[in-house]
Amino acid sequence: MILSALIFILVTGGLLSWMANWWHPGSAKWVALATVGIELVLTIWLWLQSASAMALPAHGGWLAEIRAEWIPRFGVSFHLAMDGISLILVVLTAFLGVVSVACSWTEIRKREGFFYFNLLWTLAGAVGVFLALDLFLFFFFWELMLVPMYFLIAIWGHEKRLYASIKFFIFAEGSGLFMLVAILALVFVHYRSTGVLTFDYFELLNTAMSPSTELWIMLGFFIAFAVKVPILPFHTWLPDAHTEAPTAGSVILAGVLLKTGAYGLLRFVVPLFPEAAAYFAPVAMALGATGVVYGAFLAFAQTDFKRLVAYTSVSHLGFVVLGIFAWNPWSLGGAAMQMIAHGVSTGALFVIAGILQERTHTRDMRRFEGLWSVMPRLAAMGLFFAIAVLGLPGMGNFVGEFLILMGLYRASSVLASVAAVAFVASVVYALALVQKTFHGENTHDWRIPDLSVREMTTLGAMAAVTVWLGLYPQPVLDAAAPAINGLRDIAASQYQTDAE
Repeated sequence: MILSALIFILVTGGLLSWMANWWHPGSAKWVALATVGIELVLTIWLWLQSASAMALPAHGGWLAEIRAEWIPRFGVSFHLAMDGISLILVVLTAFLGVVSVACSWTEIRKREGFFYFNLLWTLAGAVGVFLALDLFLFFFFWELMLVPMYFLIAIWGHEKRLYASIKFFIFAEGSGLFMLVAILALVFVHYRSTGVLTFDYFELLNTAMSPSTELWIMLGFFIAFAVKVPILPFHTWLPDAHTEAPTAGSVILAGVLLKTGAYGLLRFVVPLFPEAAAYFAPVAMALGATGVVYGAFLAFAQTDFKRLVAYTSVSHLGFVVLGIFAWNPWSLGGAAMQMIAHGVSTGALFVIAGILQERTHTRDMRRFEGLWSVMPRLAAMGLFFAIAVLGLPGMGNFVGEFLILMGLYRASSVLASVAAVAFVASVVYALALVQKTFHGENTHDWRIPDLSVREMTTLGAMAAVTVWLGLYPQPVLDAAAPAINGLRDIAASQYQTDAE
């Protein structure tokens, strides 16, 4: 029941936030904050309670599970389960949920109740994606998180919000149709070979099919997840969506929704289609390495603060793709760490971008010169998270990227060398961001307030998590390890890298 509660708390909190604003204007944000606060406390409690279960080899990495009939005629069940990877991603979702509500406190002034309804339902859909082990249920949650995100961008976004929201929706729904067709094809192939109609993840593992059929069905899943990661060349929706979304929308997009694509590659693509994934791995890793370098160099060319941060996500999620398809303990542990560290550090940069836009009404870094003398606390936080994103040792991003490169080197030294180029490029764009935004003379005569207590607390908490991940990453790695071992065991007979 605890897994169901993680979803229904957010669903109920969203409805209550919407209704609360009718009864008492201004109360919606308090209801939303209480909801995500309860969610965060509950997920942290689950992490602490599950620490001992993770160490049990016979447990298979699964910490909790619930299964109930839903549409038995078609083999559809309400099947939720949590392992270490799901757990850390749900904790990340809850934490960024608190951050999103906090950074929207003064930014959102119109239709507040409906805003927090959409925000919490987006989080509910993401939690459902991380927990669902029935493929029909997974697709239901996948679609659930997209619709409210569309409204967040279209209603509360910036200048080109309608263009960005429609582009996001077309990419998301179009790729989702590929996944729906692939799910149905997998179910029918399994039914033809066994006579059992089911959407259950465990039942569909090791479904007998021809190599060509497996490859085509795998590509349907891969395209859907590649769009969401996003993998080059499916990334073009991301800069527009990030740039035009409200601050909370950008934080959730970068910190949570992009991770659903990476999670899908890790949970479904390789385990369900190990032979096809092994055959396709060189292509996937080549796309990932290209995205790493491409995103880093395009980030350097940007003058829009949010657009620069958006392109860094293309680069950093390319590392995650490399880690997943290298498929060894080093790279998979690094991919899990990178997903968490990227969500926190990049989310913090979007919070800073939102604060700057709220005060100056611009995102153009060429107009931000001299802000260090005006907003020293914000400038210090900007410097901290810029060096965190570039992968400075002692920060969480460094741990993730270092482990991915170590694992990738075992699979392909050439791709590891190409990906390492991004470290140099990331230093350039991070320093350019700090130089253009905070240094120089205050030629525009900025006279704006520095961080408030609420803003300082939000960014301080994110900084503390980033340092904790960098200096003591073992809890995250220990949480993910049993799940990673379980996934590798599922695909061990077919998916073999050169290092193995």
